[in-house]
Amino acid sequence: MAVSFKGAHFPPDVILMCVRWYVAYPLSTRHVEELMQERGVSVDHSTVNRWVITYSPQLEEAFHRRKRPVWRSWRMDETYIRVKGQWYYLYRAVDKTGQTIDFLLTAQRDEPAARRFLTKAIRRHGVPATITIDGSEANAAAIRGDNEAHGTAIIIRQVKYLNNLVEQDHRGVKRVTRPMLGFKSFAAAQDTLVGIELMHMLKKRQLVVEEGDEGLTAADQFYALAA
Repeated sequence: MAVSFKGAHFPPDVILMCVRWYVAYPLSTRHVEELMQERGVSVDHSTVNRWVITYSPQLEEAFHRRKRPVWRSWRMDETYIRVKGQWYYLYRAVDKTGQTIDFLLTAQRDEPAARRFLTKAIRRHGVPATITIDGSEANAAAIRGDNEAHGTAIIIRQVKYLNNLVEQDHRGVKRVTRPMLGFKSFAAAQDTLVGIELMHMLKKRQLVVEEGDEGLTAADQFYALAA
């Protein structure tokens, strides 16, 4: 199996349902606990949280083996996520059609953080032809530095209205994180965001499916990743 449920005290379908609800909808873990109780399943909200942190990275790993290729015209931006009462920065990029490229949570919003994000995104998707950013000099410096370090020629475009696409896309993620009222730790935030971004990509049909399975819902695709 792509996902290991070894040592779990609940059936995989119960675990996956709880994880999916939490990362797909604006719910707290206590909401998920109540919804499961209505279905006759007693599961503590802290257990739901632990499942999200444990299984989201495994599911994302399975997803990336079957992720659709992205276009080489990227839109890069960052948004804010509260962790331990402090604001952290979620770097995100989408291509020109709005497909998610990658994301990275960082403590700082500066050139080294932007470089780490670029390195991660390029390692997964190859070198883009252009990256559109807002007026952030840190992001521009990161792209120039990456070009110099690797001999690439990524074109930097600083056109505010063209970046509306990624700014609008942040909303799909922020809508789900809002009821969470901030994360207790950086690691928990990171792993939970992996699940939220995964579900967001599935809703955008970014998973390559077998012929005949084109009609599968995002929920079906989510469960299939664990098979």
